[in-house]
Amino acid sequence: METPFVYGKLATLGNYTNRQKELQLLKNNFVNLINTTIISPRRWGKSSLVNHVSQIIQKEHNTEIIMCHLDIFNCRTEEQFYKAYANAILRSTSTKWEEFVAGVKKYLGRFLPKISFSDATQAYELSFGIELKEAELSLDEILDLPQQIASDTGKKIVVCIDEFQNINEYGDSLAFQRKLRAHWQLHNKVCYCLYGSKRHLLMNIFNSYEMPFYKFGDILFLQKISREDWVKFISERFTATGKQISDTLSGKIADTMQNHPYYVQQYSQQVWLRTDVKCTEMIMEEALEGLIDQLSLLFTNIIDSLAARQIAFLTAIVAGETNFSSKEVLKKYDLGTSANIKNLKNALLEKDLIDILPHKTIELQDPVLLLWLKKVYLD
Repeated sequence: METPFVYGKLATLGNYTNRQKELQLLKNNFVNLINTTIISPRRWGKSSLVNHVSQIIQKEHNTEIIMCHLDIFNCRTEEQFYKAYANAILRSTSTKWEEFVAGVKKYLGRFLPKISFSDATQAYELSFGIELKEAELSLDEILDLPQQIASDTGKKIVVCIDEFQNINEYGDSLAFQRKLRAHWQLHNKVCYCLYGSKRHLLMNIFNSYEMPFYKFGDILFLQKISREDWVKFISERFTATGKQISDTLSGKIADTMQNHPYYVQQYSQQVWLRTDVKCTEMIMEEALEGLIDQLSLLFTNIIDSLAARQIAFLTAIVAGETNFSSKEVLKKYDLGTSANIKNLKNALLEKDLIDILPHKTIELQDPVLLLWLKKVYLD
């Protein structure tokens, strides 16, 4: 029997959990071509949300709207971005090999493209016979590619770009952002959905007044799924597979994992696997210990990579401290001077270990890391 809980990969229609408000907003934005940025900590389900809405759009509007998905995690330069962008646009607007080839010739023929086809994966891809940065032609053609295709086909195109914060790593990131904004804001038949796994970097790109993408479109700050929704979801998934779990224990799973989407699903799976017929408190405890043990080596390696005062700062967070610049806290945890607190925050943000919430509240991003620190490392 397949496990009814999914984590670490995109949730399909049958495995998706609530988020009705966000789903409706994103669907409306796609249909009405409103640019949208999705911001949340890692593993909160951004990609699954976009994928879920895309599936709905493709079922309800497949003759009017083309969905294009692009992950730029491995794009470390502008040139790599342009190549990945062109491939994604042309693949999403082609249904077969011949259409892909025709599209390449029609829209990018002057770039001397090369087209390859893999028998093993049945996938096709274009590369360029010249280095893009050396091309005499303007790269504007590539950035305007979805608008041109939309105009020619009479369809709308929604371009979804994951790991968008990676553009910060490009040689002249600010100039590149200006170029993207200058083109994309003129597209009236295309909209862009931009998201990624580095919340603090995305906040800087989209929420800073001086940045080119400021007020580019709607910003959706993704929240955790509510405890009530998790209780319903977990209980229903157990029942659907012939097993039982009380609402009380389902709620305990959500509470223990702080409603974190990835970990609620993972903990639920561990509990489900250990349950023959009816879940008990003992099964819950065994599953939690197993999950912590499973991730212990990973957490040990993370801690080993940190400086002493970074570890001390995490210890202070775990202890519930909030006024990190006070003399008492600085002395108790050996954090140095109050001026050092900002550096410690920034370092741990860069490592995706903490998140700074509204009202400047600081919490660990990973609820299982928090449990491991309490039960194992600091015990």
